[in-house]
Formats: sequence, structure tokens, C-alpha cells
Amino acid sequence: MCGIVGYIGNRNSQEILIGGLRKLEYRGYDSAGVAVYTAEGLRVQKAKGRLAMLESQLDEQPLHGSVGIGHTRWATHGQPSDKNSHPHADGSGKFTVVHNGIIENYTSLKDELIAKGHSFVSETDSEVIAHMLADLYQGDIVRAVQECVKRLRGAFALGVLTEHEPDKLVAVRLASPLVIGVGEGENFIGSDIPAILEHTRNVYILNDGEMAVLTKDGVDLLTLEGNFISREMLHVDWDLVTAEKAGYPHFMLKEIYEQPKAYRDTMGSRISPDGTKINLPELKMSEEDIRSIRNIQIVACGTAYHAGMVGKEVLERMLRLPAETDVASEYRYRDPLVTPRTLVIVVSQSGETADTLAAMREAKSKGAHVLAITNVVGSTVAREADDVLVTWAGPEIAVASTKAYTSQLIAFYLLGMYFAQVRGSVTAQEIKETIAALQSLPEQVERILEQSELIKQVAEEISVHKDLFFIGRGLDYLVAMEGSLKLKEISYIHSEAYASGELKHGTLALIEENVPVIALATQPHLVEKTVSNIREVKARGGHLLGITCEGEEGLGDSVHKTIYIPRTMSVLMPALSVIPLQLLSYYAALALGHDVDKPRNLAKSVTVE
Repeated sequence: MCGIVGYIGNRNSQEILIGGLRKLEYRGYDSAGVAVYTAEGLRVQKAKGRLAMLESQLDEQPLHGSVGIGHTRWATHGQPSDKNSHPHADGSGKFTVVHNGIIENYTSLKDELIAKGHSFVSETDSEVIAHMLADLYQGDIVRAVQECVKRLRGAFALGVLTEHEPDKLVAVRLASPLVIGVGEGENFIGSDIPAILEHTRNVYILNDGEMAVLTKDGVDLLTLEGNFISREMLHVDWDLVTAEKAGYPHFMLKEIYEQPKAYRDTMGSRISPDGTKINLPELKMSEEDIRSIRNIQIVACGTAYHAGMVGKEVLERMLRLPAETDVASEYRYRDPLVTPRTLVIVVSQSGETADTLAAMREAKSKGAHVLAITNVVGSTVAREADDVLVTWAGPEIAVASTKAYTSQLIAFYLLGMYFAQVRGSVTAQEIKETIAALQSLPEQVERILEQSELIKQVAEEISVHKDLFFIGRGLDYLVAMEGSLKLKEISYIHSEAYASGELKHGTLALIEENVPVIALATQPHLVEKTVSNIREVKARGGHLLGITCEGEEGLGDSVHKTIYIPRTMSVLMPALSVIPLQLLSYYAALALGHDVDKPRNLAKSVTVE
């Protein structure tokens, strides 16, 4: 997955392109580049490494021109290098392209072009596009792009600039996100809205199979067949400050501290003023549709998958319906059993996760009703699902997800209660009590955040270790899985999460003297059994940190140190117990000197399979 930006207007494009790439660097950061039409013709500058490397080169040799395209890369074909960086050009240097996605048939296309005399300099699939445009061009770049796209197989978003027609930028979307920004005497391309938000709040969101032709004076939207499209512009009300660090040293820490607000915003008007009912007017499902559900499948990747595992427990408890959670990348390959009475819930922060999109389309093809939980209005998931429940977490910039995960939990709680109301599987009094507990969560999160210094101290202690284990039972085990992933993602400490009851079935062999073990014990009916497992670990030399509820005395001297968190209903505890694990991961990574917001080998939005 990569980030694309483009500008055409009257201002110096280099500055605008670099500013947009800074906002998109979370999408990929192993190399970056720009192409600008200058008085000397089309010029390309690109560099391996973070965007700062490109900026330093441009400081020495700036590119002057009012039209250009830019790219920040996360490698899929060819290792990170200068030659594999975008933009890519044809042999003449007169056609340039930036590309996000994968061209599946690039090998055969490349062989065909080589046979015609084209010479390639990179290992990427993307360079094929530039050469093909040169091969197909007959005086009309829009027509050449349309002809080129017909021959491409895969997923892509493209930005195209040619020296032959420097008064145009051409953008294309097929299964990779792309937005068009509309200004006064200038227009923009971006993979994501924050890339252009500094310059305009008026955007078009391209759908699959659409293209845009930008001049400085206007934007034409077309189908790939060349038919004009009429569409209202979307006005974006985001505050630009929400995409900045606001004084925090890292986006991740800022986003951890934004969680109380994200909880409140996601609940919002979905709770009745008297606190007795859940209202989800955005859902198109009728009450009869909800009553007809016979089973639920939840599909997601990574952190969203862990949210889905909690969601499975929530929905089964509240609805007394069978639910299962699948990794999206595996879902369609097992030929899932789906009927018209199956509800499939897909969870994706970005709404553009390629594996989740593929799984959603598989479920729809089998007749399931698909409901999406996503953080991005207008995303592909949001547009293609039958129903959408948006989490109002706001932009999440750090690669490691925090507030998006917990907002997804809130969405599952709201959804579970709403369905339970309709189906009558939970009493009105139980709904009221759960809502009251839900509304208390933001303040309880704030209380946990007040313990950050204690958690930082613990994190610094565990940061010297190479291995670490998490254990828990029930919902605690599901949260332990997310805590383990978070630690691995940003600290690079090897960690694993295990169901406490499984220790004696082999895992206990891994415990040796002073190995740190984080034990979650927040489920009242499981504390006693968890303590028994904790003692097994301690007897073999493990160094234990306990995370449990205020007033819980069951852990006693079985752990070496305890972090206490506020108590709430057991089903809601994941929304609290994950907070100290997020902070532990953050401070451990910080102690090790790692780039917290941009961990190695990872990117924020996974838009390729």
C-alpha cells in the first residue's frame, strides 16, 4: 500500500506535494518521490528511505512548476531502492505515473513491451504502466489511460502526468482508494482526505471503475468507458488539528489519550436521551430482518480481528445466537457456509483493507446480509456493505491501532444491545444498566490514563527482555491477544498470548527464570482459576504482572506487581483492560528507541492482499 498525491494550479507544486506526502507517510515509508513539469520538461526526483531523504534532495535541487504528482511507497514488488521508488517513467521520460496497488498480469505485459523495444529500470509492476502509456499514446492522454487500464488486471489507483499534455492530471481508481480535491484555480489528488485537507475541504471520492481528469480550472469525472459522471461534492468538516500531534510526542500516544472522546463520539446520539434504548437509525435492516438472523460471522484482519473476537462474545451473550470470527485472508478460501439468514459483519478501520473487501464480496455473492463497522465514511467497505455502523474515532495516523480498536468495541456493544432490544433477548432493565455502564467508560479510561507513570515504569522494566507472555481466560484472553500484538508491532519484543487453561498443555515449557508474564484477571467468575494458573507460572520462575479490577484481592502475593483498573460489567471490561496494555507497548517501544508511529515492515492501511 502506498500514498498518492497530485496538484495542478498556479502555485509551486513541489511544496504542496511534499506537504501531502507528509500526511500520507503512514501508508508507506520505504521511499518517496515526485514528478514536476518544469520549464525544462518533466523532471523526477525520488529517494529510498523516509520522506526526509527526498526533502533534503529537493532542498539542494528544487523542482519549479505548477503541476506534479508524488508518491510514498510501501514495497510489494521489488525491494526498497531509488530505482524502485515512484514516480515511474517510460524510457523517454515523457510519461510518469504513481501507483498504489498490484498489477497481477504485469509480467506478461512487461514481456510484450520488451519485445517492442522498451527497456525497464526497476523491479516493480508499476513501471509497466508508464511504458504502456507511451506505447498507446496517440495525442490524447485520457484515451491512452483508458486503453491502458483495460489491459491491467489487479487493484490500483493511478496518477498520471505527461509532458505532452502538462495542462492535465489523470487519476484512476480500481479497488484502491483515491479522492479528488476541488479548489479555486487549482485541484488535487490524494489517497486519503488528510493529504489535501490543508488546501480544500471540497472533495469527490472516486468509486471503482472511475477516473478523473483535472485541469487547474476544473475536474471531469468519467467512467473508464469515457462517459461523464455527475456527482455532488462532499464537504469535509474535519478540523485539520485532528490530523496533527497536538503537543504529544507521538501520534500513538495522542490517540491513546483521545479514546475517552472516541468512546463518547461513537456512542453519541445512538443512546436515547433517557438512557434506556439504543437507536441506530443509520441501519437499513428492518426489525423483521434482525429477527430473522440465524447466525453471525465476523470477518476482519489484525487488530480489527481481535475486536471481532470480543464482538463474537458480546453478540452471543446478548442475542443467544451462534457467532464466529474469521481472519479475512482465510475466510473465502474455506468456502464458508452462508445463507440469506446469515449476518456477516466486516470490521475495518480504513474501510479499504483488501482481504476484508474480498471476504465481504464473497459473503455477498453467497447471499449474506453484510454490515460494516468502519471508521471512514465513503470508504469502499462503507459503500459496498448493505449496512454501515461508523465509529467516530476520527483520523488515526499511528500504524498501531488504539482508538480505532476500542471504538470498534463500542460499536459491537451498541449493535448487540440494539439487536437484543429488537429480538427481546435481553430485558429492558438489563439494557438500561448496560447503557449506564457504557456511558461511564470514558471517565474510567481517564482514570487509567492517570496511572501512566506507573505503567511507564513497568514498561521500561520489561523492555530489556527478548520474550514475554500474556495469559488470561475468557474475554481477558481475547484482550491479551491484542496486547501481545501491540507489543510485537512497535517494540519488536517477541510476545505470545495464551489462554491460561492451556498452559499445562505444552506452553508451560516456555516459562523459565525471570521471563515476564502479564496476567489479566478482570472477569470475576474466572479470577480464581486464573490465579491457579498464575501460581503455576510463578512456581517455574516467571516474573508476573497482574492486571485486575479495583477491590480485587484474589491475586494477592501470586504476582510481583499489580495494575488496578476501574471495575465495570464483565462484558465491557475489554474496553478498559486494553488501555494499560496499549501504554505498556508504547513505553516499551519508546525505551528501546523505536519509531513508535511507523514500525518497521508495517503500514497503516493494507490495501493489497
